[in-house]
Amino acid sequence: MAARSIASMTLSFGLVSVPVNVYTATESKSGVGFNLMHKECGTRLKQQYVCPHDGKVVERADMVKGYEFEKEKYVIFEKSELDALEASASHTIDIVSFVPTDAIDPIYLDKPYYLAPDKRGGKPYRLLQEAMKDSGTCAVARWTWKGKQHMVQVRAGNDGLILQTLLYADEVRSQADIGIEETDIQPTELQLAEQLIDQYRVDSYDAAAYKDEEKERILAEIDKKIAGNKITAAPAIEQPGAQVIDLVEALRASLKKKPAAEQPAAPRAARKTASTAAPAEEAAEATPAPKRRAVRRAATEEQPAPARKTGTKR
Repeated sequence: MAARSIASMTLSFGLVSVPVNVYTATESKSGVGFNLMHKECGTRLKQQYVCPHDGKVVERADMVKGYEFEKEKYVIFEKSELDALEASASHTIDIVSFVPTDAIDPIYLDKPYYLAPDKRGGKPYRLLQEAMKDSGTCAVARWTWKGKQHMVQVRAGNDGLILQTLLYADEVRSQADIGIEETDIQPTELQLAEQLIDQYRVDSYDAAAYKDEEKERILAEIDKKIAGNKITAAPAIEQPGAQVIDLVEALRASLKKKPAAEQPAAPRAARKTASTAAPAEEAAEATPAPKRRAVRRAATEEQPAPARKTGTKR
């Protein structure tokens, strides 16, 4: 499916204006979700909104939005008024400064979006992209979207410009509040730790090399359940109690171990061991399991999420 723009904006700095379209850059791949069922009849339960005043179930068509300006006092907004609030927002991404690309602490990075040039915006778009690449800078800008003003980073990616919303300072907790104790680090310990880091170091991060192995494991167990088997917990591995270790010796021992190279995950059938050939499971494999429904994706900003129901993914 072709990507669909969620907004048309103008990227502006000085007297330069670049018409751009905004696209969502990520999509959530939810984990395995379970529905709430009625134990007696096996029917999936659903959530309803009930008015506490009269006890009646309220349909979505009869719902309105309100703002609580005092305790238990609300002002009601009609849809046209909410649309007017949104329409009055600026449709400009205003660049306020340029900073070194690594000047923004990653802890402030929030949701990413792609920017693509709109009509007649190709030349200034590419010019800004190349200029930021050559100068090693990114832009800090203001962007008002869905009733909230965001501070954003605009940086040059390999294929185009990337806009990433930034958290405000009061949205990031201070790590100093955790109370991490101070310790003395000996030069020998530091040297061994750096050697261990070098042993595990790679040149770049390849996101495609990693998969959600826990999700695959749970889905494999669900397939067994569909086939009629009972899921049982694996025997617990006894964990050693807390012990005082010699840090230097632990580092030296770690250096002797070479990290195993990342290998692509084997197909589920190939990962079966001899222990999976128990009689009950052999019978299950002989009987094809009903086809499991694919895990649904979480809604993105391109398409509003439906009303929550009890039993949806958690």
